[in-house]
Amino acid sequence: MAKLNFKYGLDEIPPPVELVLYSLQWLAIAIPTIIIIGKVVASLYFSNVADQVIYVQKVFFVTAVAMLVQLLWGHKLPLILGPAAVLLVGIVASQGNSPAAVYTSIMAGGVMLSIASVTGLFGRLQKYFTPRVVATILILIAFTIAPTIMNLVLSPSLASPPLFNLIFALVLVFLMFFAGKYLTGIWKSTLIIWAIIAGSMIYLVLYPAIHGFAGVPVFSASFFSNMNSSLEFHPGIMFSFLVCFLALSINDLGSIQSVGELIKPDNMRGRITRGIALTGLANILSGFFSVIGPVNFSLSPGVIMSTGNASRFTLIPTAAGLLILSFWPGAVAFVGAIPSLVIGTVLIYVMCSQIAAGMLVALGSMEGFNFDSGMIMGLPLMLGIIISFLPANVMETFPASLRPVIGNGFVTGVLAVLILEHVIYRKK
Repeated sequence: MAKLNFKYGLDEIPPPVELVLYSLQWLAIAIPTIIIIGKVVASLYFSNVADQVIYVQKVFFVTAVAMLVQLLWGHKLPLILGPAAVLLVGIVASQGNSPAAVYTSIMAGGVMLSIASVTGLFGRLQKYFTPRVVATILILIAFTIAPTIMNLVLSPSLASPPLFNLIFALVLVFLMFFAGKYLTGIWKSTLIIWAIIAGSMIYLVLYPAIHGFAGVPVFSASFFSNMNSSLEFHPGIMFSFLVCFLALSINDLGSIQSVGELIKPDNMRGRITRGIALTGLANILSGFFSVIGPVNFSLSPGVIMSTGNASRFTLIPTAAGLLILSFWPGAVAFVGAIPSLVIGTVLIYVMCSQIAAGMLVALGSMEGFNFDSGMIMGLPLMLGIIISFLPANVMETFPASLRPVIGNGFVTGVLAVLILEHVIYRKK
């Protein structure tokens, strides 16, 4: 695939105004996932709102530190970080056990991930991520996140009826496409953040929502007092999380490789090694803070393609913003009030860009696109969709230790495309 031209390259720094707007856009994309996954995990352990906010504060802190280190010394790519949904599966499956055992397992998984990366294992795997594999990964991300988008748009917690939510989402996303077609310059590049602001204002005018923040301080660093002070090794939980980290490593490698395929930076093998090693270290830090660990998010290529901005420096203020929020629980509680309908609608637009990026990689490949290419990509995409929409009662019948792999549409799809590309359709 030919190298794409971006408005700002990997190591370019945009002018101050654009730098701030791009950073706010990345921040607007990073915050919802941290809030959503953080609140889900926190609710498993705490019933008090103030305790839940403290948990989310710690997730913000770990994510901010991990992102800053990755941008400056790790993979050095414009990749957003956030809590790993695949680890959520392990945490849910471990309910009823000691939290210390859960977070000790996350620390152990981070240690193994870092060791595997430093030894060069993941750098050597780079050659297996051909354009067809990368294209499938990019499109898989959009397809397998569809259930999450559906739950956000049609969330029962919303005050509005489902029909209104669906119409609102369709109107907003078509307006975003219309604006994306005719806007130019900085307005087009920062379309996502304006859509979030405008969509939230319109929705809250129609359906005002009052959120109680009683017991939540405006500023606090008290989350440093709640750490995993004791190590507890539970063989069953440890095995479950090792499987989770297998899935996490595939996700992390796919995310770094897919951005690398778009930007074409130098020394991708070194970037992969450093990036995954630091992801492991970030998960060790997460285990120490007793929170869910982070991963490089796979939706970053879609954002890069939709904005035309590939500068890693636009994410440094984003990391600083997340760090500030980690000490600002009042703001964390307030930002959590963004309507899930707006978040889901914006994700639809971002995922359309993700699919476009995947098709560009596939169709622009030096090898060309033929019937075999369609078959190699078709089965993983079908598997990803089917598994992602499996009912919860069916998923519960799977062994808890295997659920992070066979119950994860993204991981299953990635494994399937690797088998098809390098085993069944392997070139002589």
